[in-house]
Amino acid sequence: MHIYIDTLAYTNRLRDLHPIQKLALAIAVLFIAFLSHPPTHIAILFWMAIWNVAYARIPAEIYLKMIVVTGVFLLISLPALVVNFTSAAVYPLQADSLAGVALGSWYFYISRTGISTALEITLRSLSAVSCLFFALFTVPFSEILQLLRKIGCPVLLTELLLLMYRFIFVFLQTATQLWIASESRNGNRFWKVAWSSLGMLVPQLFFNTFKRYRQLSLTFASRGFTGEFRVWHSRRYQFSLRYALEAFLGCFALLGLEFLIF
Repeated sequence: MHIYIDTLAYTNRLRDLHPIQKLALAIAVLFIAFLSHPPTHIAILFWMAIWNVAYARIPAEIYLKMIVVTGVFLLISLPALVVNFTSAAVYPLQADSLAGVALGSWYFYISRTGISTALEITLRSLSAVSCLFFALFTVPFSEILQLLRKIGCPVLLTELLLLMYRFIFVFLQTATQLWIASESRNGNRFWKVAWSSLGMLVPQLFFNTFKRYRQLSLTFASRGFTGEFRVWHSRRYQFSLRYALEAFLGCFALLGLEFLIF
């Protein structure tokens, strides 16, 4: 995932477009996603897919994989919204119940309101995430940090963001290496052995990640790190009137759809 994100951020078709123009679009659509309803969320999903896949030329399989992974995490949290419970003595009066079962003195049921709420939250989350993916796939993280510094964000905050971004991928890379090592020794061949291997891998994962952190700290110290990261680039960006017009008309159409339906 690290290779995909970094590579696409630097090689996508919208690379020469000014980061402010791309981030402005992502933030504007994100704001609309937070305030709109499910039909508008669906429209945002399709529209941002066009920007990511058709305009930025992000491979469709990678984009869909990211959306699916996000959807899986959302599905894990949905049962808490959909399933409710009440006293078994009053469940016949529960008009919100779609289906349920009585267990002892409690009645567990699937809530109609919960299903509606879960659907709305899922669509809103996916539409908002699609906006964030557009910024992530088309704007390198270092340029996002530069823009944050230009608008007055504290240096300490931007450096913490940079280190967190870096060590997310260090953590993932270390986990992948340990998992491959376990697989090569048949550590995951049986269910019981797999759990035992996982118990040994987790401490090793944190130990190796902390070791990589110490090595990085020593590298910074040996190169005279003064407490502030500075990133230089010579690329010249350009504003696109065509993309600006399409972004404006698209946002206007989303707002029009929202006010037309609701």
